[in-house]
Amino acid sequence: MFSLFKKKEKNLKLKAYLSGKAISINKVPDEVFASKIMGDGLAIIPTTSIVKSPADGEIIVVMEESKHAVGIKFENGIEALIHVGIDTVSMNGEGFEVFVKTGDSVKEGQDLIMFDEELIKNRGLSTYTMLVITNSSEYPNMVIETEKEVKEKESVIITF
Repeated sequence: MFSLFKKKEKNLKLKAYLSGKAISINKVPDEVFASKIMGDGLAIIPTTSIVKSPADGEIIVVMEESKHAVGIKFENGIEALIHVGIDTVSMNGEGFEVFVKTGDSVKEGQDLIMFDEELIKNRGLSTYTMLVITNSSEYPNMVIETEKEVKEKESVIITF
């Protein structure tokens, strides 16, 4: 009876931010991500090199010097960090271009970050690109789709 008065939350579906193979976050060869200290999520081993926004939202943080990561707040307060590569902060922005700034509104599929896959690999670093829901503890029913090939802007990777 009281459910009539509850605010109906729209199901949010996050789309693949890169094409490639989606894997579980706990398979990422970096303890900070694999241990889910920052939150639950997934990684994509990319076959493309321009990170797309997985849904409409607002940019809440841009790593301006290293250009390797952005934070997005989606509807219902869901917050995500997209982090390109492992230890790529050490590149100090070389090989990266960011197309957004803090406070920007973004649309699903919009370009966020471009990275030079060859340069990253030549430095001996990984291009695994993680999406972490930093407030995942607030969304116990989220469903993460991994262990499959995904296509940017098409494949659903997380459903809330």
